[in-house]
Amino acid sequence: MTHLGFIVVAYALALGVPALFALDATRRLGRARRKLDAIDPRRARP
Repeated sequence: MTHLGFIVVAYALALGVPALFALDATRRLGRARRKLDAIDPRRARP
């Protein structure tokens, strides 16, 4: 009996979950910046 499958899944989760969190944070930050640009005239970009 080999544990290779469990090890591969553990590494995939260890790399995949933080990557998904980072992607979600990046998307949320972009959305928040667009909302702030819409309501704050001081942040108007040239």
